[in-house]
Amino acid sequence: MIRFVNAKLNLGLNIVRKRGDGYHDLETVFYPVGVHNGSPENPEPFCDILEITPAKKTEFRFTGRPVDCPLEKNLVYKAWKEFKEAYPALGEYLIALEKHLPDGAGLGGGSADASGVLCMLNELSGAPFSREQLAEMALRLGADCPFFIYNIPCYAEGVGERLEPIDLDLSGWWCLLVKPNVSISTKEAFAGIHPESPEIRLREIIRLGVDKWQGAMVNDFEGSLFPNHNILENIKTELMKSGAAYVSMSGSGSTVFGLFREKEEAFRVGESFREHYVTVCLL
Repeated sequence: MIRFVNAKLNLGLNIVRKRGDGYHDLETVFYPVGVHNGSPENPEPFCDILEITPAKKTEFRFTGRPVDCPLEKNLVYKAWKEFKEAYPALGEYLIALEKHLPDGAGLGGGSADASGVLCMLNELSGAPFSREQLAEMALRLGADCPFFIYNIPCYAEGVGERLEPIDLDLSGWWCLLVKPNVSISTKEAFAGIHPESPEIRLREIIRLGVDKWQGAMVNDFEGSLFPNHNILENIKTELMKSGAAYVSMSGSGSTVFGLFREKEEAFRVGESFREHYVTVCLL
């Protein structure tokens, strides 16, 4: 079984309060990105490739971009372990990940891989678990993981696990993603955050339409990270000057993205950022 694993965008992200357990409540809108990559219209690859095949003994194989962590901390392995504990009758498989999505990018690549493993093992096992049960397993792996179980536009609250499907269709828009060689830890991202409930909630702003999002919808991590990483602010400024309808950083960074109406315009603007990791996706 093969699965092409897409990433996600955060369309706005507000940190609304710090909880007693040390975590932060937030609100954001998750949107799948990379779903159409590899198609004739959008051939540039932007996905990970998971392949799970029956084997005499369970093994893991990683190719593509290096996954720089020991096996027991790899989210693919942790997803397999989580499923195995919930379903002891799980068969033996070779689980192979060909990694293309950049890590430390705010795009949820590792979370997507983990949720992909859960979904594939569930299907190979005769679907013993519902999507809701898979989402509960996924949450134990990471806050972004439950979104990829559903993989549809969602409004999210809590730490990102309380998901509500929303009527948002960006079909026909082109997304230019720019990731500089900057690594941001979760600790650094939250260090400069000052939680505050926004005057207008994201679920209201998102209804205004793409052309009215800039200035109304924000990512609170930008205020925390831009002063320490000028390159991120510079990329956002240049993308806004280029004519993108909406520009933002995704998640806690370090990818900055812009939405364009025309494919040719997105690729043209992308050429000016070729010293960084750049890709263009049809939404």
